[in-house]
Amino acid sequence: MEPISRRTAVTLGGLGLAGTAIGGAGLLWTAQPGFTPFGEPVARSAFRAKSGEPLRQPTEQRSRDGVLEVTLDASPGRMRIGGRNATTLGYNGGLPGPTLRVRAGDRLAVTLRNGLTDPTNLHTHGLHVSPEGNSDNPFVVVEPGDSFDYEFRLPADHPPGLYWYHPHHHGVAAGQVFGGLYGAIVVDDPLPIPVTRERVLVISDLTLDSAGNLTRSTVAERMHGREGELVLVNGQLKPSVDIRSGERERWRIVNACASRYLRLRLDGQELHLLGLDSGRFAKPEKVDEVMLAPGNRADLLVTASEGSTALRAVPYDRGSDGMMGGGRGSSLAEVTLATVTVEGADAGAGDTADSLPAIPRQATPVDLRGATVTARREFVFEMGMGGMMGGGGMGFTINGREFDGGRVDTTVQGGSVEEWTLTNASQMDHPVHLHVWPMQVVERVGRAVDSVLWQDVVNVPARSAVRVRVAFTGFTGKTVYHCHILDHEDNGMMGVIDARAAN
Repeated sequence: MEPISRRTAVTLGGLGLAGTAIGGAGLLWTAQPGFTPFGEPVARSAFRAKSGEPLRQPTEQRSRDGVLEVTLDASPGRMRIGGRNATTLGYNGGLPGPTLRVRAGDRLAVTLRNGLTDPTNLHTHGLHVSPEGNSDNPFVVVEPGDSFDYEFRLPADHPPGLYWYHPHHHGVAAGQVFGGLYGAIVVDDPLPIPVTRERVLVISDLTLDSAGNLTRSTVAERMHGREGELVLVNGQLKPSVDIRSGERERWRIVNACASRYLRLRLDGQELHLLGLDSGRFAKPEKVDEVMLAPGNRADLLVTASEGSTALRAVPYDRGSDGMMGGGRGSSLAEVTLATVTVEGADAGAGDTADSLPAIPRQATPVDLRGATVTARREFVFEMGMGGMMGGGGMGFTINGREFDGGRVDTTVQGGSVEEWTLTNASQMDHPVHLHVWPMQVVERVGRAVDSVLWQDVVNVPARSAVRVRVAFTGFTGKTVYHCHILDHEDNGMMGVIDARAAN
């Protein structure tokens, strides 16, 4: 892969936007109107791929008077996919689930109903909310047929940006996300960003068999991290996007893939990156391309120039699992994700990207590079033979141990600032996610980061290390950190952290 400049990618270790697909087969998800209850017969007609329909937006539920109350039904169902019936998972019968739009200081109440055959739960990925009780608690278990009432209270100074939700029950998280359980969360800006329109793009992948059912992953796929044969943008195959010349759109992009790295280009258009994950830049960064590891999000401004182009996923090699055959993923292929047509007279984008309203100081993360560090720790992410949660095959460990929900691996003091060295001792990348508290990246692969860069998923390339600083402010309690290749998390690459109040 050719060198990536600062303008090209800002950094390659977890920044960006993207999506990618493989093969000639295609998938079109017809959302709620095509949903029928699980148990109806699946038509045996030939698979007919459709593509090119206008990009649809997920349904949206918005808070009112500081409250958003919503019910999420997690269940399998029949969907119209590429002109035929298929069985997948979904929230409220849609892929993706509804976008939840809130503001700092809001209360988000979610009733999760489990219509699956396995236990499940809900993680509000990236939100700075309590990890205890009925908030963002990864240890909650919602059994099949049961429901659970979650309540997430956003602090008044919660950063605006793009977040998402998905299941997090250990052992089945990868399969449930891969099957279709995910949706976006938007925390609105205190001041509106002047754009012509805003779009949410949720990128996902899955694999269906000849009968239209979700396939069962193989041991080799789980070791490497499964990547689907069909990759979707809001549940659609290669949708079309029409923009007038000179218009500026805001694209909020989620990598909801279980394992796939997504590296995007939109050649011929002017791109400015507002921020990544839970962090925002002091000013928009002009870029040619950006990259999303699994779980990353990008907040992108697209200023249109006349002509036809494509949103493309270009190759990214995330490494090998070291097994026979190399275990390399399909993201080595280049695929068109969407067609973009820009027509008409220049509509004018109004203010320049450099003149966008700044985030209020109280909502902007501080720079921890000058903070007093109370502890320094190293976390070594490693893959080796003899693991797979006691089932043989390859083991996935942090500091030599597989996940045990009854054991606390790391104890920190609430209110403190720690520096962590994330060391990847394996031959493939690992995207590291810490719940509740975002991480400021201060050094990557031996080179200091020269800007204030906050993320909640930090990619650690193979055989390298990344240093981050974490301020354990706002909340105490137990939660987890893990590899966001969800098969690796399910197979043991996760640890428990307990943030305790100062005495």
